[in-house]
Amino acid sequence: MDNEECLILNCPLSIVNYPLVSAIVLNYRSHRDTVRCVHALREQMIADELEILVVDNHSDDESIAFLRAQLGNMPTVRMVEERGNLGYGRSNNHVALQFARGEYLLIVNPDNVLPPDALEHMLTTLRTHPRAGIVGPALVYPDGSIRPSARMFPTFFDLVRKRIFPKQWHAEYEKVMQSMRCHTIIHVDWLVGACLLMRTDLFRSLGGFDPRFFLFFEDIDLCKRAALAGKNVLYLPQIHVLDRRMRLSGSSLFSLLRRRMTWIHAASAMKYFWKWKKA
Repeated sequence: MDNEECLILNCPLSIVNYPLVSAIVLNYRSHRDTVRCVHALREQMIADELEILVVDNHSDDESIAFLRAQLGNMPTVRMVEERGNLGYGRSNNHVALQFARGEYLLIVNPDNVLPPDALEHMLTTLRTHPRAGIVGPALVYPDGSIRPSARMFPTFFDLVRKRIFPKQWHAEYEKVMQSMRCHTIIHVDWLVGACLLMRTDLFRSLGGFDPRFFLFFEDIDLCKRAALAGKNVLYLPQIHVLDRRMRLSGSSLFSLLRRRMTWIHAASAMKYFWKWKKA
């Protein structure tokens, strides 16, 4: 990938020389959430060993100016401005494979807020479990409900049933999530890619996210490849990271976005099942 065509890298005068963790926050028209996420990262107990890479995925709104004004002078923050919307996986790959210098890699969505001890606990789990490849926390909505973010690998029938009987599917999964809450570490098939910690070398050895997935299913695919490489995916329900539901008005814009996301999700599902049809 040609840096001259794809991004501008802005570096402050002073950054962490030897970061333990590189955190990537990918912004797309969510600049206020991104700033809140970055502030939470800067309050981590291991913040002095953390570099933060804020990536704007060609938002084409006021994001760049806002992020520069709010984050431009922070010594642990580097900003990357993509010249085009590369999608979730490719943008994270671009930065993780070329610019992340930490031994560990945190991929975190801008609408997630980590409590101060979250990253340290996730890191401890990786270090004390030799076969651990990817770890992730519980994602908790503001009303206290738990997002179903730890799952078994899907089948095509699962997606059809979820689409036709969504209430039944969510009720069944809520029972599964409830049973998980009494444990501290749970081995799962895959984790939603909103907040994932792994060794940078593992991410690079896997080639990062499969760039064929513009959005959706890249997290499932990454966890599947990690499992095939002999690594465990661990869910840590005792760590609660604040997540945010998508809340848009019932306007035509919402309907258009929902239809677009539905088609992108369907396209990614087809790519996923085609890729792993013989697995």
